[in-house]
Amino acid sequence: MSSAAARQRLQALSKQLVEGIPDEGSFEGIPKIRHVASDSAGPRTKDKVVIVTGANSPNGIGRASAHQFANNGAKAVYICDYNDSHLATHKREIESLYPGVDVHVRQFDAGEEKAVVAVIDDAIAKYGRLDIFFANAGIVGQPKIFTEIDGDGFMNTMRTNALGVFLAAKHAAPAMKVTSEAKPYPSGSIICTASVAGLRSNAGSTDYSASKAAVVSIAQTVSYQLAGSGIRINAICPGLIETGMTQAVFDHARKRGTERKIGQLNPLQRGAVADEVARVALFLGSDESSYVNGQAWAVCGGLSAGHPVVPGKLA
Repeated sequence: MSSAAARQRLQALSKQLVEGIPDEGSFEGIPKIRHVASDSAGPRTKDKVVIVTGANSPNGIGRASAHQFANNGAKAVYICDYNDSHLATHKREIESLYPGVDVHVRQFDAGEEKAVVAVIDDAIAKYGRLDIFFANAGIVGQPKIFTEIDGDGFMNTMRTNALGVFLAAKHAAPAMKVTSEAKPYPSGSIICTASVAGLRSNAGSTDYSASKAAVVSIAQTVSYQLAGSGIRINAICPGLIETGMTQAVFDHARKRGTERKIGQLNPLQRGAVADEVARVALFLGSDESSYVNGQAWAVCGGLSAGHPVVPGKLA
C-alpha cells in the first residue's frame, strides 16, 4: 500500500477505530455497560442529513420513512422520486408535523448517475454532511413468466432496482466520509430496499427477483469495501406490504371480501403497512444499529423463515 493510500485510509477511519469504545467506569465492582449510540429515549436521527428515494407514493415505504427520520430529529430530509405528483404535498405535511426539519423535494430517475450526484452534492453544499441515504426507489418489474420477458424489459427492471442502489452507494459513501467540526469522524448508513423475492423464489417475477438479489449482494460486497470507515450498508427485504406497488392486490381482496387471506402464508397471517418497514429503516439509519452491517433484513411476517406450508397443517 502506498503512503498516500495509507494516509487516505487513516483519515477515513471510524471514531471507534480511532478512539475505541470508551470505558464508562464501574458500579459496585462491576463494569458499567459501554455504549456507542446515544440514549434511545431521545431522537434517533438527531441532526442527521437524510436522502430518501422512491418517496412519492402516498402509502409507500419511502414516504413513511421520511416521516420517521423527520420525527426523530433529522436536520434535513430530501424526498426524491421519478414521479413528483405528491412530493410537494409530502413536503408541506412533514414541515407542518415536524417544525425545524428542512425538507427538500427532488425529481429524478434513481438510475441516472448525474442526478444522484447532484442531490448528494447539494446536501454537502448546504449542510456539509450526509448521514443516511435510503435507496428505496424500485419498480415491480414484468409480471410474466421468464420466457415472455424480453432483454430490454429485464434490463429496465435492473436499471431502477439494482443500478439505482449501486449509484446511491457509490456516491453516498464518499460524501459520508466528509468531516467537519460538527462531524469529526466519517460515518453513515446506506439503506437499500431489496425484497424477500431477492432471498427466495415465488415472491416476484424473474427480473424483479434477480434485481432484488443484486441489491442484497451490493450491500454485502460494499460493506467490505467500506471496511474501517464507519459507514454501514444494509438491505431491507420487505414481504407483502400495502404500498403503491401492491395496492391492486389489497384493493381486489377488499372488493371480494377476502382481505384476511392476504399474508396467510406467513406466521403473522397478515400483510403489513409501510410504517412497519419504515421503523426498520429508522433503526438501520440510527446509531443504535452501529454493529449491523452488510445484512439482508427480512421484514416479512416470517414468510422467509420457512418452507412453503399449507395453512392449518403442521409447519
